[in-house]
Amino acid sequence: MSDNTSVYLIGAGPGDPGLLTVRGRECLELADVVVHDDHVPAAMLKWARPDAEIIGVGTAATQQVAQAAIGYLLAEKVREGRIVARLKWGDPFVFERGGEEALYLHEQGVRFEVVPGIVPGLAAPSYAGIPVTYPGGGDTLTIVRSFDDEHRGLPAAQWTSLSALDGTLVFDVGAHQLGRLLNELDARGWSPLTAAALIYQGTTPTQVVVESTLGEIASDAREHPRRGPGILVIGRVVGFREHLRWFDSRPLFGVRVLVTRPRGQAAELVERLAAFGAESVEAPMIRITEPPDRGPLHRAAADVSAFDWIVFTSVNAVDAFMRVLLQAHRDVRALSGPRLAVIGTTTADRFAHYGIRADLMPDEFHGEGLLEALKQQGDLAGARVLLPHSDIARELIASELREAGAEVTEVVAYRTIIDETLRDSEETDVYRQLLDHRIGAVTFTSPSAVNAFATIFGAEQAADLLAHTVVASIGPVTSRAVRRLGVGVAVEPRTHTVNALADALAAHFAQQPRLVT
Repeated sequence: MSDNTSVYLIGAGPGDPGLLTVRGRECLELADVVVHDDHVPAAMLKWARPDAEIIGVGTAATQQVAQAAIGYLLAEKVREGRIVARLKWGDPFVFERGGEEALYLHEQGVRFEVVPGIVPGLAAPSYAGIPVTYPGGGDTLTIVRSFDDEHRGLPAAQWTSLSALDGTLVFDVGAHQLGRLLNELDARGWSPLTAAALIYQGTTPTQVVVESTLGEIASDAREHPRRGPGILVIGRVVGFREHLRWFDSRPLFGVRVLVTRPRGQAAELVERLAAFGAESVEAPMIRITEPPDRGPLHRAAADVSAFDWIVFTSVNAVDAFMRVLLQAHRDVRALSGPRLAVIGTTTADRFAHYGIRADLMPDEFHGEGLLEALKQQGDLAGARVLLPHSDIARELIASELREAGAEVTEVVAYRTIIDETLRDSEETDVYRQLLDHRIGAVTFTSPSAVNAFATIFGAEQAADLLAHTVVASIGPVTSRAVRRLGVGVAVEPRTHTVNALADALAAHFAQQPRLVT
């Protein structure tokens, strides 16, 4: 940055990591140090640099002493010559103490930038299907913080006057102030029949909306107290939720889905599931690494023109082969001789990433379909075929091609090994979530992921864990691996891609009672 800005006061928004602004993400990715509040979602911290220092300052930041310590921390990090991203809940200048932090930095001579964030009091109603303003819904919009920072009690607001406003009121409700607030409104003459909605964890997959009247919300709060802050919306506009709710009406809303794809390959599936409202739990079962001996792969890539066909059955094979090919030839035109066969659209798309179009893709995305498509191209007798694959690949394709008379050269392009980090992951704790039936669905996109799941938890225990959830498999080969555990497959898409898998899972839950809410 040319302006020598040292601290970025960034509004993290209301909870959905996707609502962080583009500018906020740019500054977060730039920072050497990230100082964040507890409410900031962990997924947002993944956008920080891998080498960035991450410092959580907790919920005590609302207390005067702790606030002074935060200001001192920011300035000290700047004196160390580091760029700091200060992630604050919502917007730094709206019911947060970003103004105090900015003033302290100004007094210390530290250059700073304020990056506005989306205010929870506005975002949460939108995700609940409540337009805070609407023609005929009144002429005012009032946002009120319901607690006093110093004493954690209600602020000295003109509660009676607020009731006379013709419009919408939005209260940022602290966990311990809800009962006091509702009692105060009742004592000041607010009608218990006034339309209201209480929103918890707004904009997140765990969002809960209690839509009723002030009186019924007060009764519910007494009988079923909840921990954590919420957003209370009062006004006629609450009635629109019945017609405009969109976020929590999606087919996978409230469903926690276990994603077992390797790290670096899960994003596409996670994003697709999120579009249907799911909460994804990323738990990679396998890791992709280089083979112990890369010599055969290097020799094949160096003499690539010697082959008539190169057959790719996975994205990993494409990436491994292309890395070696470009090292040897530094030019994709080296592939102008052999024809390229791929097993499905995902593998074809990976070739497109390199500016290459595959010559053959079967209608059915599995090994048998690829073999049939190859045989339909003509007599394979004497054809020279290169087959880069994993160290645990099925033998079907190579053996069938040899039976058809082809000269097959197999090379191990990559290794598939169990991701041992899952065993000791306290952050994910997949075993406990499955045991407590808090996982609504488990997705598998390869037989190796299924086998790794069985190895990690033990075959018998794995079968028991999967018996109480919806198992979604990307295709028949993966499904066979699941069934070998004695577990049924509830979802298998006709097209064997991750997007189709997510679509099929959403269709399943749209028709079936939800296991997790």
